[in-house]
Amino acid sequence: MPDRRTRRAFLKQTALSSAAAVYASAAASTPRGAGADWRYYGGTPGATRYSTLKQIDRSNVRDLQVAWTHATGDAMQRPATTIECTPIVVDGRMYITTAQLQVRALDAATGEMLWNFDPFEGVVMRRPKGVNRGVTYWQDGEKRRIFTAAGADMYCLDADSGRLVSEFADGGVLNMRLGLDRDIGDAPYFHATPPVVFEDLLILGGGASEGPDPAAPGHIRAFDLRTGKRRWIFHTIPHPGEFGYDTWGKDNWKTAGGCNNWAGLSVDPQRGMVFASLGSPTFDFYGGDRPGQNLFGNSVLALDARSGERVWHFQTTHHDLWDYDLPAQAALVRVKRNGQWIDAVAQPTKTGFIFLFDRATGEPLFDIEERPVPKSDIAGEQAWPTQPFPTAPPPIARQGFGEDDITNISQESREYVLRRLKDLRNEGFYTPPSKRGTVYSPGTLGGALWGGCSFDPESGRLYINANNTPKFFTLVDAPEGESYPYRVTGYPYFNDQDGYPASKPPWGELLCLDMATAAYRWRKPLGEHAALAARGVPQTGTFTVGGSIVTRGGLVFIGATRDEKFRAFDADTGETLWEHRLAAGGYATPCAYAVDGRQYVVIAAGGAGKGRTAAGDRFTAFALG
Repeated sequence: MPDRRTRRAFLKQTALSSAAAVYASAAASTPRGAGADWRYYGGTPGATRYSTLKQIDRSNVRDLQVAWTHATGDAMQRPATTIECTPIVVDGRMYITTAQLQVRALDAATGEMLWNFDPFEGVVMRRPKGVNRGVTYWQDGEKRRIFTAAGADMYCLDADSGRLVSEFADGGVLNMRLGLDRDIGDAPYFHATPPVVFEDLLILGGGASEGPDPAAPGHIRAFDLRTGKRRWIFHTIPHPGEFGYDTWGKDNWKTAGGCNNWAGLSVDPQRGMVFASLGSPTFDFYGGDRPGQNLFGNSVLALDARSGERVWHFQTTHHDLWDYDLPAQAALVRVKRNGQWIDAVAQPTKTGFIFLFDRATGEPLFDIEERPVPKSDIAGEQAWPTQPFPTAPPPIARQGFGEDDITNISQESREYVLRRLKDLRNEGFYTPPSKRGTVYSPGTLGGALWGGCSFDPESGRLYINANNTPKFFTLVDAPEGESYPYRVTGYPYFNDQDGYPASKPPWGELLCLDMATAAYRWRKPLGEHAALAARGVPQTGTFTVGGSIVTRGGLVFIGATRDEKFRAFDADTGETLWEHRLAAGGYATPCAYAVDGRQYVVIAAGGAGKGRTAAGDRFTAFALG
């Protein structure tokens, strides 16, 4: 494999792939026509995933038909690739990332490819090249740019041609491993979710490994989006003299990793604020070498977007031992209380809570109580004695795993789970990891995941999909000679003898939260297992990965389910109004847009991934016939 310098030199010479050359003339042509765009990964800078389009509505959604499909042609089955991309659509052009992290521009009305950029051009790999959830678009007059990440590199492309922009960083490529105020050596570093733009700044969080091996810190940085020069950095693992330093052991800042924003940032342009939802410190399941609360791990963090200075924060899990990362963008919403509208932040969590804060001050909109949680029985561990529990809204997922939560799909399944449960440590929600094995509910895949939520600003309702799929984790002594004392035996689901979740259905749900009352207007099972339906056990829901969008037409669109269907729900009632079987699982969040007066809804059907179904390579667009 070529080294980094060789590969960059190669990319400068071959910025357009052979496929792009075929369509070079199309790339230079005038866009088909301006329409209602989807310019941001989260639909809006505040990640509300809301579309003002209403051509497709409750009365006609049943008439949706496939308008076009685009096959990326680079899926793999063993090992399997997936596609988690939400397309960006601007002026009739769509920008996507493929199963192997190529970047493409498509005609948004036809799916025809206009150009292609492959960051791995000339590199032979027999494994998936990672995962990417989309790109970032920026425009200043005639200058139009696409920013996208592959591994530890951030690429700046001309949006019209797909060529690298040479004046950005090193020939159009920014090495994100550099400029972290610490040498991270060979520790992994990646960035799967698109960065955000504020004024002339490109702001990004970045990813890190889960441990127990050494991991990079997840510091948040801003770069000049024209030159790639770093403008500011916020240390999510505080350095000496910085706020939060005393919530760690001495010198942890030199070695600790994680506390990274892997789920994406949100921006309030009017206030000049950027909001980060941060992951856990590493190692995910043992923290004896990082005593304390560990700020800013697991925190909602509000920063001044121009300077990177902290405005406010709230830590949702102290001294995380459960891999309870904040898994989704903070959604910038409005809540009507006592007749007044409040600009707020809604933060979904893996734990099943939705935390609500005043956007300007960080004050909770509902009381949050610190409640005692079980102690650790692992030598050297100092689990935090309490954890924060918001009093409203109610949880979106079950918390803890008692006998009443055990599956009821058959007596055989229930008895199997009961037998296995007796061998595991299970003292309720937030039971720490153990050598015996500990039950986690919610598991490390939620509750909520990176699909986050969608929010209708007119009705004040929030929509979110949630999982009720427990897991269990077992700590074991690390092999002799390692630098860490413990590791885990894997990330297993807690399932019955047939591979179905150990908990009673529904295993996946779609919920509608009325923000004014902090009560759920409806909650519906999401997805179905055909084999169980044939046995007379329908509407179980399935594990879900990906998220929803909501439109002014009164519809909630979502894929996400293991039955590989794409559905439209009535936003008022939760009734399923339309569904379509995709070519592979739609484990991504859709988007809605219009070109030349025609509304489209598109979703990536990449399958595989955490959905554990066959891999696919399709982007499918739907419109009225």
